[in-house]
Amino acid sequence: MKTDDLIRALAADHAPRRTSPTRTLAVATVLGLVVAAALFAAILGVRPDFTTVMGEPRFVFKFLVTLVLAATAFMLGRRLLGPLDADTSWWLTLAAAPLLLALAVAIELSVLPSGSWRAQLIGSNALLCLASVPLLALPILIAVLAALRQGAPVRPGLTGAVAGLLAGALGAALYAAHCIDDSPLFVAAWYSAAIALVTLVGALAGYRVLRW
Repeated sequence: MKTDDLIRALAADHAPRRTSPTRTLAVATVLGLVVAAALFAAILGVRPDFTTVMGEPRFVFKFLVTLVLAATAFMLGRRLLGPLDADTSWWLTLAAAPLLLALAVAIELSVLPSGSWRAQLIGSNALLCLASVPLLALPILIAVLAALRQGAPVRPGLTGAVAGLLAGALGAALYAAHCIDDSPLFVAAWYSAAIALVTLVGALAGYRVLRW
C-alpha cells in the first residue's frame, strides 16, 4: 500500500461520522417528550382513577389513536428531511388515525342513545384540553423543529406542519392520561381541534425557521 493511500485510509477511519437525520429526529422527539412529561407531571398528573380505567376500551383507545397519529407523523417527518420523491402514496399512512377515530365515533353513535350524544361530545374539560395539549406539545415541537433544521426540507411550511402534527399527537397522548372524558366523540372534537392548532403553529414556525 502506498503511503498516500495509507494516510487517506487512516483519515477516513478517524473522520467524524454525522448522525443520521432520522436518528437526530428520533432523539429530539424523545428529548422533547421527556420535557413534556415532566411538565405534565408538574401541572396535571394522571387522573385519580387511572389504575382502575387502564383496561377500559375507550380509555385505551385515546392512546391508540394519538400514538398512531404520532407514528405516522414521525414517518412523514423523516421523509421530509430530504428531497421529496415522485411517489407520494406514503402520505396515505396519515389517514390511519382519522379512520380509526371515525370508526370509533360510528360505534359510539350506534350504541349510545341519541339523547346522550351532546353530553359526550361536550364532555367536562373541553377548555382544559384545548389549553393543555398545545402546552404539552410545545417542548416537543421546539425539539423536532431543531432536528429538522439539520436536514434539507424543501417545503418548510409543510415540514413544520408535520412537526406540529407529531408534537400535537404526543401532547394529546400525554393529556389523555389526565383527561376524564373518554368518549370518541370528545376525542374527535377537542383532541382534534387542539392538535390542529399545534399543526398550524408548526406550519407557521416551520416556514420561518426551516427555510434555507
